[in-house]
Amino acid sequence: MSTLELRGLAARYGKKPVLHGLDVSVAEGEFFVLLGPSGAGKTTTLKCVAGLVDRTEGAVVIGGRDMAGVEPYERNVAMAFESYALYPQKTVADNLASPLRSGRLGTWTEAERAARIDAVTTTLGIDHLRERLPKELSNGQRQRTALGRVLVRPADVYLLDEPLSHLDAKLRATMRAELRRLGEFSRTTTVYVTHDYQEALALGDRIGVLRGGRLVQVGTPAELWDAPHDTFVARSLGQPEMNLLPARADGGVAITGGGLAVGVDTDVSGPVELGVRPRDLTVTAGQTHPGGFRIRGRVELAERLGRSVELSVRTEGVGPGDTLIAVTDDPDVREGTSVTLSTEHTRVHVFAGGGRAPGPEGDGRAGHAHRVGNARPRTDSEGEQR
Repeated sequence: MSTLELRGLAARYGKKPVLHGLDVSVAEGEFFVLLGPSGAGKTTTLKCVAGLVDRTEGAVVIGGRDMAGVEPYERNVAMAFESYALYPQKTVADNLASPLRSGRLGTWTEAERAARIDAVTTTLGIDHLRERLPKELSNGQRQRTALGRVLVRPADVYLLDEPLSHLDAKLRATMRAELRRLGEFSRTTTVYVTHDYQEALALGDRIGVLRGGRLVQVGTPAELWDAPHDTFVARSLGQPEMNLLPARADGGVAITGGGLAVGVDTDVSGPVELGVRPRDLTVTAGQTHPGGFRIRGRVELAERLGRSVELSVRTEGVGPGDTLIAVTDDPDVREGTSVTLSTEHTRVHVFAGGGRAPGPEGDGRAGHAHRVGNARPRTDSEGEQR
């Protein structure tokens, strides 16, 4: 196994900068996921590691060795591309054998090659497909074959570029579970690229979020979920996206346009945003007593998603477009229903200027809300929120 380090890595295509000073270290045997939208620089990062794209600044270091001037075939990395890149005229077995016949990985006897291919086809469940051509395979079988061609060769680093993107949702979930179980990936340093936050959370020991060629945040799945560095990371994880409520903070209290007062662990004074994930909102039918973090509104749209129901709730002056998204398991909440949305204060994130709001000096709770007094929305004599 080897470590992988990117030190101030920058790259450009022509005059267009693509990567801007990436700094990250991937430990031996770590499964590291790069998450980001199309055009964020994920594939370019992998190609720089593999030596397929020249860096303009910085360094790629594998196993303590700077890869400057090292040819791709000398780097001992194995890469699976987004396209399957299988030889159409070769059988599955011959496609798997091709890296072992190149001569650049040393000399392998026929018996050694056969043993290696047997192990990989058994691991991936494609042993019965060995004599088929790629055109005779389903997308899932082609994907397994492409992964097998990566796994068949010993490597210091595996690079996987959106390997499941062409599969349907059910097969993608199945392959995701199988990937996590594969011992090869737990024993070899792996960098996995995806735009799917579920894949990132399920597979990654750590995740690096890319935006516009810059690493926005690096951390464990729990760290990114519980303490996103900014609103971009917050909304990159989770579907539906996190609700963001504009508010104004002063003296440790943030007040929304609808009059909801929330205690915040920050010294920031001025505009802030309160972030609440739709699945963290508890939906209660009717007008309940307005204590703590409670917002009232009316359901405009209810979309059933299996056991869950996704609700678009029209409120007054508390969120973008005055509509918040909530998810409930209550099948009786229907369009036109008056509801109260509530949540624990610890599940409310606080952002200022797009980034996570800094806390009071020495306070580790930065970026979260807390209970404050009898915080509640202002009401009129009939109990309706203003």
